[in-house]
Amino acid sequence: MTVRAIVLGVTLLLVAAAAGWVPFRPVSLVAAFATLVLAGEILVAMRERAAASALAPEAKSREALIDTSALIDGRLADVAESGFLDLDLIVPEFVLRELQHVADSEEPMRRARGRRGLDVLQALRDSSRLPLRVVDDDVPEERAVDLKLVAVARRRGAALITTDFTLNKVAGIRDVVVLNVNDLAHALRPVVLPGETLRVTIVKDGKEPGQGVGYLADGTMIVVEQARGFAGRTIDVVVTSAIQTAAGKMFFAKPAE
Repeated sequence: MTVRAIVLGVTLLLVAAAAGWVPFRPVSLVAAFATLVLAGEILVAMRERAAASALAPEAKSREALIDTSALIDGRLADVAESGFLDLDLIVPEFVLRELQHVADSEEPMRRARGRRGLDVLQALRDSSRLPLRVVDDDVPEERAVDLKLVAVARRRGAALITTDFTLNKVAGIRDVVVLNVNDLAHALRPVVLPGETLRVTIVKDGKEPGQGVGYLADGTMIVVEQARGFAGRTIDVVVTSAIQTAAGKMFFAKPAE
């Protein structure tokens, strides 16, 4: 409102001077002074806007960085191909180097995990639905790969895809959006209620007398009473109860009559 008032006032004075109603010299001095005030108002407004922009949170992009654990896990390729993930997938060069180091390990199990991660990486790069890019974006002052990932995610305004519990917590503390594949798998587990009948393959005996243990398709453990010695057999069971453990939900059941 102040700027508009100054402009309107100066315009009216100039019109009056042009019409000969007021002396021109005083009006020109007032116009010059008003111009200086107007310039000052504009400069202050620009500085305030720049300061507000600097304090504003970083804009969120449509990118998601992938860490080594999510590639080794193997499930991400199927999730991306399903179409539920609508993000530009990014793998920094330092993650690729870490994955190559794991794949070159002398320990057979560790080497197999690293090679599986490389296979998943190649599958994502070849995907027509959600292609992946490898970028040379590093943070030289950080030595740990996890801290590099968090720093790059903050700088790019990107999310972070992982299955690593510690990285999940560190990224959350740094206000980085985390997409944990384990959380997704947990959320997609089918709801099983007491009284439902399931078909389960008993794979081993349980800890308590008379118990047999089987697993649902998503890996959820189900303890079946009166099923000891049934290892290798597939039977119908009725769910009796469920408990929540640190590793997830576990069901108890009995053979269907």
